[in-house]
Amino acid sequence: MTAATSDVFLTRMMALHPKVIDLTLERVWRLLERTGNPQNKLPPVIHIAGTNGKGSTLAMIRAGLEANGRVCHAFTSPHLVRFHERIRIAGQLIDETELSSLLEECYSVNDSEPITYFEITTCAALLAFARRKADYCLLEVGMGGRLDATNVIDKPAITVITPISIDHEAFLGNTVSQIAYEKAGIIKQGVPCIVSSQPQEAYAVISKQAQKAEAPVLAYGHHWTVTEKPNGLVFEDDHGRLDLPQPSLLGSHQIQNAGAAIAALTALGFNENECSSAMTKVQWPARMQRLKSGPLVKLSGDAEVWLDGGHNPAASKALAQLLKKLPWRPAHLICGMLNSRDIKDFLEPFTLIIDSLTGVTIPGMINSYLCEDIARSGSELGIKSRTAETVQKALENILRKEPQSRVLICGSLHLSGAVLSENG
Repeated sequence: MTAATSDVFLTRMMALHPKVIDLTLERVWRLLERTGNPQNKLPPVIHIAGTNGKGSTLAMIRAGLEANGRVCHAFTSPHLVRFHERIRIAGQLIDETELSSLLEECYSVNDSEPITYFEITTCAALLAFARRKADYCLLEVGMGGRLDATNVIDKPAITVITPISIDHEAFLGNTVSQIAYEKAGIIKQGVPCIVSSQPQEAYAVISKQAQKAEAPVLAYGHHWTVTEKPNGLVFEDDHGRLDLPQPSLLGSHQIQNAGAAIAALTALGFNENECSSAMTKVQWPARMQRLKSGPLVKLSGDAEVWLDGGHNPAASKALAQLLKKLPWRPAHLICGMLNSRDIKDFLEPFTLIIDSLTGVTIPGMINSYLCEDIARSGSELGIKSRTAETVQKALENILRKEPQSRVLICGSLHLSGAVLSENG
């Protein structure tokens, strides 16, 4: 098998349904039935939904489990550089041979019937997980929850709902309450649900849905708290207090994600060892990641270059707060975004923090904003803004004037993936 084999099948799968996103479970159930219902043969499932922090929370839970000898499957999305990142089998990224074989099998069994790319690849992941032993299976919702392709597990071990905010309005609704209803769709009969800090209207919806399902709720501010302290954090629940290291993922928003991960681990019966490992062993690329090697770093000299895939207002607020906390340097943003996002809403938290904005067009993405669109929106917010053809040229322009800057590349996971790919 060559590296292109899985790409061929993935390209074919893109053509099986005219819409990239079309939320329903009918097509998923059909294919799962044809492949022997692998969703019923998984190890205990940890199912995670939310607007922000799903991937980070999953990564912390996985780090805590794996560092203490548990074997985990994991399904996440989207990928940054290669599709293989989405599927971890028994702790390892799926290899090309197995991925190609699974995709070919699912494509053949589907028999050219309509199904979305995410749906058929989710089925492939579940099939892979059902065939290999593990202690846990961690599933990250792709979008929403109620009608997401991952929402096919009758009795997960636990569900987790991370912070909810406005996002994907065209598919999930225009209010926080509507979006919360979709996210709460992962709640299952009698299964404990960990709930992060939420807007009041979101928590009300989640509580109502959990009550209908007779699902115990373990919610931030009601059943557990997490507090940042110098060089650590404090987690408290009905069972006591844990003094733990800070997560290796930077930012105050990661404290809330850490709390959800710890709450999940303790609810599953794990102790301080697993919770401490969840903080210190976690790795999750493009979440306020400082680049430490590669062509961009060689180019940057004494400057700092950071990368984050945050793409909505809640994420940009968290990034802006982190920039304010770091030791002072001139701060510059290089931003590329998809045209399904509101540029001004994303940029607004940075207005009094950054010295300049450079808009870039995300390479290879036909639904990317043009660099001129981003720069125009920045200028309208009063930010000194310009454009550049590439991230490298944007960085060169910044460093030419301020060689000891702090540069944050952000706005889209697709941009982050392109940067990681090009930077080696």
